[in-house]
Amino acid sequence: MSSDTDTGAAAPTLDLSVQLGRLRLANPILVASGTFGYAREMESLVDLSRLGGILPKTITKQPRAGNAPWRTVETAAGMLNSIGLDNDGIDAFMEFHLPYLAGLSTAVVVSIAGRTQEEFVEMTRQLGAAGCVDAVELNISCPNVSGGVDFGTDPTMCRELVAACRAASERLPIIAKLTPNVTSIARIAVSAAEGGADAISLINTCQGMAIDWRRRKPLLGNVIGGLSGPAIKPIALRAVYQAAQAVDVPLIGIGGIATIDDVMEFFVAGAAAVQLGTVNFYNPTASMSILDALPSALAEAGVSGIEELVGTLATP
Repeated sequence: MSSDTDTGAAAPTLDLSVQLGRLRLANPILVASGTFGYAREMESLVDLSRLGGILPKTITKQPRAGNAPWRTVETAAGMLNSIGLDNDGIDAFMEFHLPYLAGLSTAVVVSIAGRTQEEFVEMTRQLGAAGCVDAVELNISCPNVSGGVDFGTDPTMCRELVAACRAASERLPIIAKLTPNVTSIARIAVSAAEGGADAISLINTCQGMAIDWRRRKPLLGNVIGGLSGPAIKPIALRAVYQAAQAVDVPLIGIGGIATIDDVMEFFVAGAAAVQLGTVNFYNPTASMSILDALPSALAEAGVSGIEELVGTLATP
């Protein structure tokens, strides 16, 4: 006999985990490279253990001083940045930052950028040997450095780079981060998939600029920078949708995501996970609010897991 407090069948258990190729995450909410420092800076504001994954700022083989100021400019619906991959290089990263990141109870996905395929491969091999990195994201889409988008705009170069990095470490999942500054992002996504990418992140920033007309000068020291934030969300949604039609590789949506509704839109468009970027600057606890709201949103959608929602957009 049921007790007076028995409410009948138990509610279905929601599964927030996602599988991105060889990379399994506890949930689909990650923070994007370049917007979260090395995570230590955010530990007083965010429960890092709740995140599905953390991407520290992009590292390069050698230290980089970055671009001349100004490096950031606010826009009407986002921001322009031209940081230029300012970092102390992979050796300093592994000595000073990786031990802290490895101690966190979440996945650590390291973003790397190289001037040549050999640099990408060497860094992938080095990170794979460390044993405490969960995946590598190949930043082949930075518009703020010389040659930063070469591997992300040429299908052959993209395919060969992804394949070479995958071969460099049998254990390490490989994620390719694509640029929207191409004629066909679906074509580049196919190349990344053919190269063996475990997942594809899209999009990086859109090229843009800001001008002081009174002084007849650009506001950014590098003249052109990358536009991010709410302004690029429609572009990112379009890119995810087009890539989802072209490849079976799991997608990670990036671009203007700030609320649970944004997250759900990217799932429906075809993303299996998302990265929060610019929102971390003006609302650093957004990831926590989204994680709080995610179970209810999935329940409202009538699904018991992320996979049931991914790519369910009804089109004419």
